Amino acid sequence: MIGSRFTTWAPIVVLGVMAALTFWLDRVIESGARDIVGPSRSDPDFIVQNISAVSIGETGKAAHALTAVKMVHYPDDDSTLLTQPRFVSYGETKAPVTITANQGVVSSKGDHVYFQDNVRVARAPYGDQSELILRTSFLHVIPDADLAKTDRYVTIVDDATVVTAVGLELNISSHELKLLSNVRSTYDPTKAPPRGDRR
Repeated sequence: MIGSRFTTWAPIVVLGVMAALTFWLDRVIESGARDIVGPSRSDPDFIVQNISAVSIGETGKAAHALTAVKMVHYPDDDSTLLTQPRFVSYGETKAPVTITANQGVVSSKGDHVYFQDNVRVARAPYGDQSELILRTSFLHVIPDADLAKTDRYVTIVDDATVVTAVGLELNISSHELKLLSNVRSTYDPTKAPPRGDRR
């Protein structure tokens, strides 16, 4: 039951981060840097407040959305820091998935994305599937390796099931989710509504 639910939302999360977040940040950085004269290496070269971006899919509908309270680019390592990022991936036939965190860091080439501090991944309910929430303190996404991972404590909750573990690896190619250690699961059937009652 748990495995089938994970494979529903996990690929959307990783693909969304790979396809949208990297693209948007590259474009903003390239356009913004042209108007700024070189700062010292330890200082940011530009800061953007209250950023908001939407990616439109082939059908003309919103595919992804990204907002952040602040975006800061550092020229010394060409990294980008996001404050309170909120990333939403909209699927044509899937429920939307939302990633929020206190902070996000994108590497210079966009090949590493780090969500950290109060990381929350939420798949909205759809069909007979309840809302699914993953919480951790850190999530490392490696687009080129089709991998998302953490070595931190994770909690995964749906309407009647709670799973905890230390460490997680997700392979986007195989849709395989691996909980690395100290895995514990509890199921409360009294909290599970009849399948026909789920929205």
